Amino acid sequence: MVLDAAQGIVEAEGLRGLSTRRIAREVGYSSGTIYNVFEDLDDLIIQLSNRTLDMLYAEVSVIGTGKRQDARLRELADAYIRFTFDHPLLWDGVFEHRLPAGREMPESYSQRIVRLLDLVAAAFEPYFGPGQEQACMHSARVLWASFYGICQLERIGKRGEKHITLGDMIDILITTHLAGLEALRGKAKRSFSPQSSSG
Repeated sequence: MVLDAAQGIVEAEGLRGLSTRRIAREVGYSSGTIYNVFEDLDDLIIQLSNRTLDMLYAEVSVIGTGKRQDARLRELADAYIRFTFDHPLLWDGVFEHRLPAGREMPESYSQRIVRLLDLVAAAFEPYFGPGQEQACMHSARVLWASFYGICQLERIGKRGEKHITLGDMIDILITTHLAGLEALRGKAKRSFSPQSSSG
């Protein structure tokens, strides 16, 4: 009930509208009762962020794996765009929230981020050999961060260029990223070819 109320408030007003007193009014309990369930407002927001990430994962995890890498990444991007545009303030809340100095995000949050990145990394696996799992995940993080940046610029109306659509930008991003990975893979193969190793 508390998370449902918090989600409704953030969906309508963003994090600025969220307080334990406001939530308590929504659910008909005292603020003290909320603190029986959550450590503090920061803890509540973290749990709401976890829920938001779970919602996004539910949207993108249904993308089939039996597709070409570029097609799968475009479907992942489309699902990501739909979700972030359907829940803009809720998604913003995941990134706007800052914990007090000295307090770290819990492992539960990090695990959800990695679970999302794993979906992107799976499309990159053919470009990386054994022992390159970390490099594959780094590549996934770069693409994911790029999705976020492009979508944010679109949402706040500061993309600037009017002659290229959001979809065009995503297509260019994916095409260029995969081309770069393919070039690196080709370079690695040439470096370890029998001719080069014998020379």
